[in-house]
Amino acid sequence: MSLDSKGEGAGVSPQNKGSWSSFLKSIASFNGDLHSMTAPPFILGTTSLTEFSAYWTEHPSVFVSPTSEPDPAKRSMLVLKWFLSTLKQQYSSRSDKYGTEKKPLNPFLGELYLGKWEDAAGETRLVSEQVSHHPPVTAYCIWNDKHGIKLEGYNAQKASFSRTIHIKQVGHALLTFPKLDESYLITIPALHIEGLIYGKPFVELNNCTYISSSTGFISKIDYSGKGWLSGKKNSFTASMYAVGKEKEILYSVEGQWTDGFVIKEGGGKKLGHSTQVDSFSHSSSPKTDLIIPPLESQDLYETKKAWAPVARAISKGDMDTTSNEKSKIENAQRELRKKEQAEGREWERRFFKRLPGADKVFETLAKPIGEKIEAEKTGGVWRFDEAKARDASPPYHAHQSNGPAAPCGTIAGAKRASMD
Repeated sequence: MSLDSKGEGAGVSPQNKGSWSSFLKSIASFNGDLHSMTAPPFILGTTSLTEFSAYWTEHPSVFVSPTSEPDPAKRSMLVLKWFLSTLKQQYSSRSDKYGTEKKPLNPFLGELYLGKWEDAAGETRLVSEQVSHHPPVTAYCIWNDKHGIKLEGYNAQKASFSRTIHIKQVGHALLTFPKLDESYLITIPALHIEGLIYGKPFVELNNCTYISSSTGFISKIDYSGKGWLSGKKNSFTASMYAVGKEKEILYSVEGQWTDGFVIKEGGGKKLGHSTQVDSFSHSSSPKTDLIIPPLESQDLYETKKAWAPVARAISKGDMDTTSNEKSKIENAQRELRKKEQAEGREWERRFFKRLPGADKVFETLAKPIGEKIEAEKTGGVWRFDEAKARDASPPYHAHQSNGPAAPCGTIAGAKRASMD
């Protein structure tokens, strides 16, 4: 496989074309989960997968807006609007920033990403934790007490190669409005990587996902990428209907999840004449940045603190230091796992718990859309543990070893300053 400036590898710098070509050859012949492969250094990103949880809520006012809508159908439509508004940040923010998709850092067990947003919606908080390493699973909880809304979920990713990289996401999210006793099950899209052979990879979403509500409404989102001859990149259509009444569409949505979309009443053949009731545009909807503690006051297990040496090395293009610093974390984690095994105990999650049995809320909401929980692929079903969260304070994992169980092997503790 040769790379030339007119086609294959056109997005790769001359000094990196050799390693990119070797990488493409290796993934084409690799048998197994691609997450275990080492990507070329120049495609490594400085963002850990635990940070991806924040992409759910970078427009907090859109996130909380359904809670002020009295009509259940319109409330469900606003949940759909919020979900669609999150897709750009979740699946294209890295390519927007760097000009190409970057491979994220693989989190270590116990890694934490904690923060809050402050805007017109008040204070919205985030807890993201790596709850499993084999398989790798990230769990998260996002809530706003003022508006009575909570999102929690978890996901794992399974990557494979067939003409390009395909990623199946396993897991789900549950959105709840406790004051209304209302819940929504949100399924997670599969995706694949476009532009791989040209050295400028970007994400396209596949097939469809659903939002199933306890008020009896279903939203179905169909994703379609740019075709060879026609079609727009990152396109989608969506429809909302009552359970069992798929042909009686209440709301329809169409657009590009990286750009914007329009919401109309009704659907089907009359869609062109339908009344527009809402819309969303990323260009006119600036995101709200997550506030995290200063690096020097973070706990050793918090993402930015733990990965700081690696991120600095990647930013400088110093791949030797990148490899060495990553190895420190990986080796320290192996030693912790050996210690746990020798002591006959399991790593204790700080903010989340594994459910001992089935989740009745999930089962009820999943039935109309045929969704399966697949707990065996995520090390269990994970839920936010409010009792643990109330008692949580740094150092978060000191009790699991003779000193703070540092991810990179150091014993120095770090007290995190309060964000309040």
